[in-house]
Amino acid sequence: MKIKNLLSASAIAMVVLFTSCSDDENTQSSPAPVPTVALTSPLTSDTNVARNKVVSVNFSVQMDASSINTTTFTLKQAGTPVLGTVSYSGTTAKFVPITVLAANTLYTATVTTGVKSAEGIAIRANKQWDFTTTATVAAGLKAVSLGSAGNYVILAKTTITNVPTSVITGDLGLSPAATSYITGFSLTDFTGYAKAAQVTGKVFAADMVSPTSTNLTTAVENMITAYNDAAGRPSPNFLELGTGNIGGKTLTPGLYKWTSAVTVPSNITISGSADDVWIFQISGDLAMSAATRVILQGGAKASNIFWQVAGQATFGSTSHFEGIILSKTGVTFRTGASFYGRALAQTAVILDGNTVVQPQ
Repeated sequence: MKIKNLLSASAIAMVVLFTSCSDDENTQSSPAPVPTVALTSPLTSDTNVARNKVVSVNFSVQMDASSINTTTFTLKQAGTPVLGTVSYSGTTAKFVPITVLAANTLYTATVTTGVKSAEGIAIRANKQWDFTTTATVAAGLKAVSLGSAGNYVILAKTTITNVPTSVITGDLGLSPAATSYITGFSLTDFTGYAKAAQVTGKVFAADMVSPTSTNLTTAVENMITAYNDAAGRPSPNFLELGTGNIGGKTLTPGLYKWTSAVTVPSNITISGSADDVWIFQISGDLAMSAATRVILQGGAKASNIFWQVAGQATFGSTSHFEGIILSKTGVTFRTGASFYGRALAQTAVILDGNTVVQPQ
């Protein structure tokens, strides 16, 4: 009987010891995974790739954003580096070329072992892949039709106010508000229009004799149609870029969408050809800081750049902006700001010693 009890005690001890060891093993933390490139865009050996393509990489895990830059993520053509900007968000890194890629050309993208996961673990080997661009300029976005709203450098519904002295090239239009809501210009009336020393062009308002009132009604209707067209374009190429802060970025052709405000705290570059189109859908305000600039590159034209802004569009003192502004709420140019484009507002346009020039 004693021997049997001793054996039972030994068995229990062994079970306890085994269970304890198992628990110790289970509580040990698993090693962090080695990151891998899960997907690339374009894919390896892709052909007919759009010449404004943003090259992107999806990683298997969260990465250390500081390790992903123009040294560790590159694009080359025949060994020559392509200039561009690199960004990282979520598990995706993007390389945005500064200029449109050459037609029918082989490019090589590389992600080096310099990229690391959030735990500091590098990918095991360089990831390199090739793709070839399309032989022709691919059909891109269709420009937004302005209709007769495109006859005006400034078009508003409620008021156009100005702190002298501004220099404006192009016609001004206001409707359904009357001439008295155009202030700061010292207007001289003519039949169906007015003139001002600050305006190289004519000034029109809804209370002027026919056909001015009819023309303005049509232009405002066309402005609203253009706004709705720009706001309704589907399938954006870029969604929430920079979480709304686009300072310092190079913007290639395509459709951009933000569900909140957009800020421009430093210079931005819009890069593409004369045939390319940009549409920026902004659900909140657009705010540009003082002394910052929009710079066009590669032949990009202000007449093909459309800023659809649901909120206020405000441009800081001595800033310079380019493109067609389609604003639902209003446009304000601070002291000394310059603008090359058209300001089309469903409420007011406010000026303060500005230079405004309609695009060619």
